[in-house]
Amino acid sequence: MPSPPIKLAVAGAKGRMGQAVVNAIAARDGAHLQSAFDRPGPSPDDLAAVDGVIDFTTPDASVALAKLCAMRGGPALVIGATGFTPAQDAEIAAAAQAIAIVRSGNFSLGVNVLLGLVRQAARALPAQAYDIEIAEAHHRRKVDAPSGTALMLGQAAADGRGVTLDQQAIRSRDGITGPRPVGGIGFSVVRGGGIVGEHSVLFAAEDELLTLSHSARDRGLFARGAVEAALWVATQSPGLYDMQDVLGFPGP
Repeated sequence: MPSPPIKLAVAGAKGRMGQAVVNAIAARDGAHLQSAFDRPGPSPDDLAAVDGVIDFTTPDASVALAKLCAMRGGPALVIGATGFTPAQDAEIAAAAQAIAIVRSGNFSLGVNVLLGLVRQAARALPAQAYDIEIAEAHHRRKVDAPSGTALMLGQAAADGRGVTLDQQAIRSRDGITGPRPVGGIGFSVVRGGGIVGEHSVLFAAEDELLTLSHSARDRGLFARGAVEAALWVATQSPGLYDMQDVLGFPGP
């Protein structure tokens, strides 16, 4: 006898990603859309009999939802919003002591493979010879920069080199900036039009260039990944997970 479907809710259901997630749930065997809601937030009925919530809203809304789910003792949560402050990061981590949460800046399988490749390349290519530059481009409506995915790539590079990203990140350049510091991890940002998502990591030496890149063609790929994360996290113990955990990839 087949198992009953996992009952899911979608936060921010009226947004572009929310609509894509609703469609992805409808197309996925074993998943059922139990409820869909938008800001200012869910009602108790929205979370009743729900196994997991997929949330692509804003940091403030995500934190409020995580607190509500933690207070109730469930459901599990998938968070795809980006641009959190350190204080908001801490609140998400506190909620994960009571419920299972998957949080990721990108739910693409390809991007998560790219993270592993960047980590390995950064480990193999010495900082004294290879500069690292992360370039990303998104649509004009995106409000945070660098993107969550770019920061994930930067963290993968920092992990590969055994350094702290906050100390090595070069976030902006303007005017007479002087020579590039050895070991710096640079970020370049483009915002315009309807670009879904472009990311590349350049390892630049004096005599060669290595570029690892990923291009997103349709938001559906992120929605499908988020649904897979929701099906996985609905059966997990409380804790804070990421897409690498969902896919069974080894950590740093």
